[in-house]
Amino acid sequence: MSDETAPERYTVISADCHAGADLLDYRPYLESGYHEAFDAWAAGYVNPHEDLLADTADRNWNSARRLAELEADGIVAEVVFPNTIPPFFPSASLMAPAPTREEYEQRWAGLRAHNRWLADFCAQAPGRRAGVAQILLNDVDEAVREVRRTREAGLTGGVLLPGTPPGSGLSELHSADYDPLWAVCAELDVPVTHHGGSASPPLGDDPAARAVFMVETTWFSHRALWHLIFGGAFRRHPGLRLVLTEQGSGWIPGVLDMLDYYHGRLVTAGARAATAESKFGAGLAATAGTSPSDVWREHCYVGASFMRPHEVPLRHRIGLDKIMWGSDYPHDEGTHPHSREALRLAYAGLPTDEIAAMLGTNAARVYGFDLAQLAPLAARIGPTHAELTEPLTDIPANATSPAFARGGSVRVW
Repeated sequence: MSDETAPERYTVISADCHAGADLLDYRPYLESGYHEAFDAWAAGYVNPHEDLLADTADRNWNSARRLAELEADGIVAEVVFPNTIPPFFPSASLMAPAPTREEYEQRWAGLRAHNRWLADFCAQAPGRRAGVAQILLNDVDEAVREVRRTREAGLTGGVLLPGTPPGSGLSELHSADYDPLWAVCAELDVPVTHHGGSASPPLGDDPAARAVFMVETTWFSHRALWHLIFGGAFRRHPGLRLVLTEQGSGWIPGVLDMLDYYHGRLVTAGARAATAESKFGAGLAATAGTSPSDVWREHCYVGASFMRPHEVPLRHRIGLDKIMWGSDYPHDEGTHPHSREALRLAYAGLPTDEIAAMLGTNAARVYGFDLAQLAPLAARIGPTHAELTEPLTDIPANATSPAFARGGSVRVW
C-alpha cells in the first residue's frame, strides 16, 4: 500500500499503565547497606496479590512481551505507574498505608530502588515510556531531593503523590508543609499525579469493608484536588500541574461546580456581603486565589481510565485538552487485549481531532512524548480513523474491564 492510500491512524498513548520488578530483582537496585535486611525480609514474604503470582506476572517487567502486547492493542507509548512489591513493603506501594516512624527508613530505601529500576526499564524503550517516580511525604526535604534525582535519571512521568488518609499521621495535603515539593515540581516542570486508590484509610478486610472501600476509594483520591486548591498551592506555584488518574472523569464538572460554590461563599462573598459560610472563610482570600474551575483550566488534567460512554458527553465541560485516555495495562480491569473495542465503544462518531487529543496529543504535551518520533510506529499499528468511527455492538466475550460494563449511567464519584 502506498503512502498516498495508507489509512490515517491515531497515535495512542496510554496515560495509565503499571509495571515493577520481580521481587528479588529489586536487590541490585537497593543500597548495599540494606541487602542483608532485604534478604531476610524477602525470604519470609508471602505475596498477597494473585495477579503477581500468575504466569502473566512478567508483563510487569518483561519489556519485549510488554511492547508486543501494547502494540497489538494499538498503543505506541505509556505512562508507567508502580505495580509490584518494592523492598520492605507489605503490599503494592500504590495501596500501602503510610509507613510508621520505624518503617520509614527501609520503605524509603525500597522506593528509591524501584525508581532506579524504573529508569532502566524505561531506557529499554527510548521515548516510549514515561516512568512515574515514587516518594514518601514523611520527610519533604528527602522527597524534594528524589524528585530532582529521578528527573535527572530520565523519569519523565512526573511524581506519584501519596495519599494522606485520616489516621496516617501526615500533614493534610492543603498544608504549607509541602510547599518545597510543589516548588521543585513547578521548577522542573514535573507533573504531580495522584492515582486512584492511594488515599483511602484502612477499613479492614471483611466483606462489608471491602464494599465500602470500593464505594469510597475514588472520593478519597479526589480530595487532593480541593486540598491543593483551597490550600493555595497553585497560587503560590503557578507552574504546578496536577493529574488525577484512574478516578473516573464524569465527576469533574459537578465537583468543580460545588467547589466554585464554596469558593464564592467562603472566599469572594466577603467583598460583597456576609454569607452563612463566610465565618469559615476568614483568611482564605489570601491563599486560595481564583475560582476552582479557573484553577482546573490552568493547572489540572485527568488520566481517564477508563472513559466510559456516559462520560464522553461531558468532555467539553471537563476540557478536551485535559483528558488523557489510559488502558490500565496489565491489570485485569484494564482494556487489554480489547483496547480498540473499548475506544470504539467510547469514542465512535466523535470528530477525529477530538479523539486524537484524548488518545495521544494531550498526554504528549503533559508528559513530554515526541509525537514525531512515535509517528512511524503509530502509522503501522495505531487504530485507524475509519475503525473508530464504527460503533461497537458486541462486547468481547472475555472482556473483564469496567470500560465494557453495562448500565453506564452510574457515575463513579
